[in-house]
Amino acid sequence: MTTVVLADDEALIRRALAALLPLEGDVTVLAEAADGAEAVEATIAHRPDVLVVDLEMPGVDGLEAVAEIRRVLPGQVVLMLTRHARPGVLRQALRLGVQGFVSKSAEPAHIARVVAALHEGGRWIDQDVSAAALIDDVPLTDRELDVLRVTRDGYSVAEIAARLYLAPGTVRNYLSSAMQKTQTRTRHEAARYAREHDWL
Repeated sequence: MTTVVLADDEALIRRALAALLPLEGDVTVLAEAADGAEAVEATIAHRPDVLVVDLEMPGVDGLEAVAEIRRVLPGQVVLMLTRHARPGVLRQALRLGVQGFVSKSAEPAHIARVVAALHEGGRWIDQDVSAAALIDDVPLTDRELDVLRVTRDGYSVAEIAARLYLAPGTVRNYLSSAMQKTQTRTRHEAARYAREHDWL
């Protein structure tokens, strides 16, 4: 039997997976989380064999949640669900130690099989996810993308610095560089430009 925590802000998808995964494989859902903060709390409380987490969630997104969980549970196995394999995101997730990457449009039976494979020590990246991630023409560095990702949520420079464990001056440098590369005037325009080009 494999235990999981399910984290997805889309209630319909989350509840469907919670109902279907136990039918498709030997899976027990210990808890559900509606956002990244709940995912961190539930994973640390329940310590599942596999955390199944959506990449895009409001507030604390999937990558931020995994980074937070890794500080407490460095060995936590993670399967990330995504609609869009944005260039740079896969690399960042792998750097965080995410073992699996599956499209959100995948059948529950497929997700159950991947959960079992990860629990047994394997790794998995869906073909469509890896193909999209290989086309990496992003001019921004991973750190510049990090600050733009947090900027998108409306945080100030000081708040971005605190969330990313960086000095405010370092954040300003990253933002300035990102604005130059995207030829935009404000950090919010740079974040919007990066989003529109599927870099975030």
